[in-house]
Amino acid sequence: MKLKGKRILLTGASGGIGRALSMELANHEASLFLHGRDVKVLDSIRRTLPYPERHQIIDGDLGSVKDRVLLQSVIARNGGIDILINNAGTCRFAWLKDQSEDHIAEQLSLNIQVPVLLSRAMLPYLNNPGIIMNIGSSFGGIGYPGYSIYCASKFALRGFSEALGRELASTGINVLYFAPRATRTPLNTASVNALNSALGNRVDSAEWVAQQAVLALSKEHKRLWLGWPEKIFVKINALFPHVVDNAIAKKLNVIEQHSHDLPDNEHSS
Repeated sequence: MKLKGKRILLTGASGGIGRALSMELANHEASLFLHGRDVKVLDSIRRTLPYPERHQIIDGDLGSVKDRVLLQSVIARNGGIDILINNAGTCRFAWLKDQSEDHIAEQLSLNIQVPVLLSRAMLPYLNNPGIIMNIGSSFGGIGYPGYSIYCASKFALRGFSEALGRELASTGINVLYFAPRATRTPLNTASVNALNSALGNRVDSAEWVAQQAVLALSKEHKRLWLGWPEKIFVKINALFPHVVDNAIAKKLNVIEQHSHDLPDNEHSS
C-alpha cells in the first residue's frame, strides 16, 4: 500500500519506537493520529514532523473504556482511517515470582487486550482496502526467562493477528504482525541494557526498526521477524524447541542475576 495521503492511527506514539515511526510515516506523507497518554509530549512530537498541520494528537488511556470510546468518536468524526498500528505496549523484565498481580495485569491488558478491543472498535472506521499492523516481538515466538508475562502477551498477539487476518481475508482488510528484536530506546532499564551487553545480544536502533516497519507496511508483509539470529531461533523453536531449551539453559544464571539488579525494571511505549 502506498502511504502518501493515507490516514494512520498510531498508538504508543510517544514511546521510542512510536516516535521513530511517527517521523518515518510522516516522511512518507501519511496523515497521522498520534495517540498516547501525555498530550504535551505528543504535541512536541507532532511539531517536529513534516507538515505538522496534517497530524492530530489524541491523548488518553487505552485501558479505559471511556478513553477508547472517545478515541473511536474522534476517528469517526474525521472520516475514518486507512491503517491502524497497534504499537502501544509495556514490558517488565523480572522472574514471575517477583511480579505483582498489578504488574501482570498491566502487561496482559496493554499488550493483548487493548489491541484486540481497539481493532474491533476501529473495524467500522477502516477504509477498504485497509491494514491493521500489530507490533509484536521476537519474544512472540520464543519463550524467554524473565519475560514470561511479556512473552505470553506477544504470543497471544501473534495468534490474534494470524486468526484475525484469516477472518478478514475476503474483506479487503489485511492484518500484519511485525516483530522486532531488542531495540535501543530511552525506556530500556539499566538491567535490560546490562543483560543484552553481558549476553552479546544485538540491539537495533528505533529508527532502523521504524524504517523496517514502514517497509513491511508498504509491502504488506503478513509476518516479519527482524534480526539475525533471532528470526532463525523463532523457526528452530517452533520445530525443535528442545534445542532452544538447551541454548537458553546455558545462559540462565546470567539472565536471573540481571533480573534482580533493579527493583522496578519495566518499560512501556
